[in-house]
Amino acid sequence: MAAPDLRNTQETTVHRIDAIESAAIVRISRLGTGLNVSRFFRGISWLGDGWFWYGLIVLLPLLSGHQGAVVSLHVGLTALINVALYKYLKERLVRPRPFILRSEIVAGAPILDQYSFPSGHTLHAVCFTTMLFPYFPETIWVLLPFTVLVAFSRMILGLHYPTDVLAGGLIGFAMARVSLFAFGNCTLTGC
Repeated sequence: MAAPDLRNTQETTVHRIDAIESAAIVRISRLGTGLNVSRFFRGISWLGDGWFWYGLIVLLPLLSGHQGAVVSLHVGLTALINVALYKYLKERLVRPRPFILRSEIVAGAPILDQYSFPSGHTLHAVCFTTMLFPYFPETIWVLLPFTVLVAFSRMILGLHYPTDVLAGGLIGFAMARVSLFAFGNCTLTGC
């Protein structure tokens, strides 16, 4: 009896996941076909390009003095590491964006780079939110909904698959926790 070909099994599993995800992103992107919905999520995505986070980095020292400046520096340095990490991953994993492979999906916003996996917007949103919470817990009421909207915007606009967004969120969370731990603000088990 021949041993099962593990590589073929893995490829079959990946193809099944891709087919399910591809069908799902077609349905999800249809949510953004209404003019008001499209404009709303395009605006959220544009803010998630970095404008929201840059504004926050500038605003924190103005609102919270020295502590805000330290937090801004910490978050900014982590963001730079995240940019290098997600660009490295995108260039190695080269997953085409949904609208490139599926003609029924229209890109709802300009893209910042060519590849889809992982979602850099989601990575940064989750990382910033996770890092800012221990310092400024009262901001969770603004940051958490914004982060969720950024993640959904990437799929609704046809720019990312659900696994791109999930991976971006997981990487962002992990990077935030490691950065907080390294900076001495948290233990790995809690803040």
